[in-house]
Amino acid sequence: MTNQVEAGKVDNGVDVEALLGAKQVIETTPEVGRFTWRAQCKWLDGVRSQSTVEGFFGLGEEQARKAPFVVDADHPEQFAATDKAPTPVEIVLSALASCLTAGVASVAQNRGIQLKSVQATVEGDMDLAGILGADADVRNGFNAIRVSFDIDADAKPDEIAALVAQSQKRSAVFDIVTNPTNVHVSVS
Repeated sequence: MTNQVEAGKVDNGVDVEALLGAKQVIETTPEVGRFTWRAQCKWLDGVRSQSTVEGFFGLGEEQARKAPFVVDADHPEQFAATDKAPTPVEIVLSALASCLTAGVASVAQNRGIQLKSVQATVEGDMDLAGILGADADVRNGFNAIRVSFDIDADAKPDEIAALVAQSQKRSAVFDIVTNPTNVHVSVS
């Protein structure tokens, strides 16, 4: 017997029916599932930049957002910077936490589990000797990333663990940070 609330009475704010409907459409018409996400970034000063996210390609055509979203990036004063925004690597950690947390909410809604609270803490270890060119054998990126969840829900511990496992399995950002991706850089 589970502590789950009846599926129809669970409200984690996720429209599972719409997600399942989208899955069904993509299964029958795969090309509508091919998306191209975009961000434009402009240098402000020092090591500070500002990215804007507006439109994307998906469902077979260009899509517009309701409003542009702006993400600032900077570095702390310890890097001789102005500390006016998170670092790009902190934004990556935030993206990972956000994607996994959204997955937990979606899977919980689909499985009829009422969430009370979800908090993800993400830490990434990095050796700056790589970025600064002090040691050519040290990579520039993370050596390790740890994600820890604190979840209060109307479910047993093994059911909560299963939510996190399924979220991890379906997370685009988890996939991005754990698998190589072809990245092409050009100058116009």
